[in-house]
Amino acid sequence: MKKKAALLLTLAVSMGLTGCQSVSEGKNDADSVQEKGSIIVGSKGFTENLILSELYALALEDAGYKVERRFEVSNAVIHQSLCEGEIDLYPEYTGTALMTILEQPMETDPQAVYEKVKEMYASEYELDVLEMCEANDGNGLAIRADVAEKYGIKNISDLQDKASEIRFGCTSDFYEREDGLLGLEKVYGSFDFKDENSFDNSLKYEVMASDEVDCVPGYTTDAQLSSDEFILLEDDKQLWPPYNVIPVVRHEITEKYSDVADIINGVSAEIDTKTMTELNSKVDLEKEEYDDVAEEFFETLK
Repeated sequence: MKKKAALLLTLAVSMGLTGCQSVSEGKNDADSVQEKGSIIVGSKGFTENLILSELYALALEDAGYKVERRFEVSNAVIHQSLCEGEIDLYPEYTGTALMTILEQPMETDPQAVYEKVKEMYASEYELDVLEMCEANDGNGLAIRADVAEKYGIKNISDLQDKASEIRFGCTSDFYEREDGLLGLEKVYGSFDFKDENSFDNSLKYEVMASDEVDCVPGYTTDAQLSSDEFILLEDDKQLWPPYNVIPVVRHEITEKYSDVADIINGVSAEIDTKTMTELNSKVDLEKEEYDDVAEEFFETLK
């Protein structure tokens, strides 16, 4: 009986220790998830920025982080929101960072702009600029593809040479802006267009599609450029500054969570201008929800 009692006691103790160990292991697993922490992802209020921010959020969640989304923050305050810790990261653009936030002179070399922004953000704001994305949402000129083929126009120099054959359209202020026609003529020479028209910016692709004009100013990731109907002309003399996507993160976050930079850089590495244009198109033209578009694309990255 004593031997049986001792055996039962040993089993009970053993089972008790095993049970404690299981609970302890479970607690450690929970702690390891909690240790990943919580990160607040912000965004500006337009399609492209919302898609990018949602991709960042999905990638962080996939890595085990708890993510709070604070989207559609005003362009005027989002940088300050980051500096004050109201958000932890968001997608910015090199040209905006250089000229609007840092108030530095315009530069047109993408790598030089990136390096200056990265250095100054670190020294002035204690913000980390992660790897520059290939996607560039900058100024450009869009032309009807059939017209470009007819006259052999591939870049803005070609357009300047063939301007007398081209009907140009834009907003009325474009003619007087330094980053508009005035700037184009300083860099490329005079543009003696066959015809010039003015209209609201939101109508530019409709006006081209209806064969009223041949060429309009646009942005390099405009959703309409995903179709074969229009093409973007190369800015071969680099009039316009680069607006490459740059994820900006509070240094406190990258210091505390060593894998955050790699997670976000992994997303950036998969997005070029063509990809960004196609994602924008799904939202702006096909009327899908931005978070659904981001989730669908993120699944292809796994």
